[in-house]
Amino acid sequence: MAEMSFEKKEYEFLTEIGIGPRNDGCYINGCWKASGPIVPTVNPANNQKIAEVVECSAQDYADGLQACYEAQKIWMQVPAPKRGDIVRQIGDALRAKLQQLGRLVSLEMGKILAEGIGEVQEIIDMCDFAVGLSRQLNGSIIPSERPNHMMFEMWNPLGIIGVITAFNFPCAVLGWNACLALVCGNCVVWKGAPTTPLVTIAMTKIVAGVLEKNNLPGAVFTAFCGDAEVGQAISKDARIPLVSFTGSTKVGLMVQQTVNQRFGKCLLELSGNNAIVVMDDADLELAVRSVLFAAVGTAGQRCTTCRRLLLHESIYDQVLGRLLESYKQIKIGDPLEKGTLLGPLHTRTSKENFEKGIQAIISQGGKILTGGSVIESEGNFVQPTIVEIKPEADVVKEELFGPVLYVMKFQTLKEAIEINNSVPQGLSSSIFTRRPDIIFRWIGPAGSDCGIVNVNIPTNGAEIGGAFGGEKATGGGREAGSDSWKQYMRRSTCTINYGNDLPLAQGINFGWKVIISWPHLGFFRKGML
Repeated sequence: MAEMSFEKKEYEFLTEIGIGPRNDGCYINGCWKASGPIVPTVNPANNQKIAEVVECSAQDYADGLQACYEAQKIWMQVPAPKRGDIVRQIGDALRAKLQQLGRLVSLEMGKILAEGIGEVQEIIDMCDFAVGLSRQLNGSIIPSERPNHMMFEMWNPLGIIGVITAFNFPCAVLGWNACLALVCGNCVVWKGAPTTPLVTIAMTKIVAGVLEKNNLPGAVFTAFCGDAEVGQAISKDARIPLVSFTGSTKVGLMVQQTVNQRFGKCLLELSGNNAIVVMDDADLELAVRSVLFAAVGTAGQRCTTCRRLLLHESIYDQVLGRLLESYKQIKIGDPLEKGTLLGPLHTRTSKENFEKGIQAIISQGGKILTGGSVIESEGNFVQPTIVEIKPEADVVKEELFGPVLYVMKFQTLKEAIEINNSVPQGLSSSIFTRRPDIIFRWIGPAGSDCGIVNVNIPTNGAEIGGAFGGEKATGGGREAGSDSWKQYMRRSTCTINYGNDLPLAQGINFGWKVIISWPHLGFFRKGML
């Protein structure tokens, strides 16, 4: 049988990162195999096939989890700094293929090339962060009230971490989770998005190469390409004590309920409905540039995309005019072409949802100021859209996953904060002002209720050094930097008595003594319980 070749010459670069015209979509116990259905993966810029992937079957999942369960017993015994060195090598391997991997992200997901490369760079940054962390998984030394006692914390691995990622960041979110999980001594089971399987395969091949080079079990990192059934299996599997899920609030709630039924833990990164507030003293040029990136970047398909723009009434017309002028200059097209700022939505369904969303906006009194239509082409392109609408409209409370920006007017900071906090979601927020009193009110207890609270920068583009996540219907999870690593470990409070007495905490005295007989030693010993 003749070897298969890619249908388009421009896809041949994929061979440099281990992708062929047909690919097994499961990495199980150090081997690539799969026995599920064969599915195509398509380029959202033209909806033409890139390659084919054989998805996971129920038996594949069973085999993979069993091997991973055995591998955890080995991996958790490797010293943390040694685990960190493995993650360092993964980062180095990613650096060597940065351009090709970034190009694949752009090709399969649809974000522009600069963002595709930036996404892979984010994993490299996470690897660097995790390497240092591997020598700092510290527990506290706690003063004991009891003489000759020592109390401290021990952090140990959970075992297996399940990571279910979404199409909009098909590999960066893996990095947030896997880099920490691995240095913390856990094995990883990854289910990538069903519409970006080539990214899942290419990333896994990088990790697999490092494990093989170091004579480590391949099952330390197990990956599945598949549909919702694989995600459901991970959610139900009691061998997986922690499941990280990125996706919609609706599906996230179902995952949480399933995991909770077995007393597992969840990290949820769900919907965002993020606002930028522009005060009357703001640097307007800085604000307009920030809004443009936050609203249009990744075609509005970031969870941190700016969806609501709150403008002080005194600068409303001025900012809106500049923004409308900027929107006219946005180059829409192939995300791999130089100069493109707005690529396609990820799927045909995304484009249909955009159309339905625009209809809902108009029916609820929204006024389309620019855009509002799909672009007739083979791909999933839509116009970047600005809508004037009241903050009370039901559609404003929902997340429309596309480049749609709601603009609204306010008079006071108090009103702006109330509008910011009025939606069910609580991921990211930002205010533009030069006044310290406004800044500190915004970031304080009476300010924004989001997990990310910015000043004079966009809502998106978070650095990996801080903990990423949101409140309310965004799920409450925290991933990436700061002390997020603690969620991937089991904390034990340990008290050691190195004396001969048994004093009790809180000064408790039972008030009696008992005689403990040791007849085989030929003596009696008195003590207190």
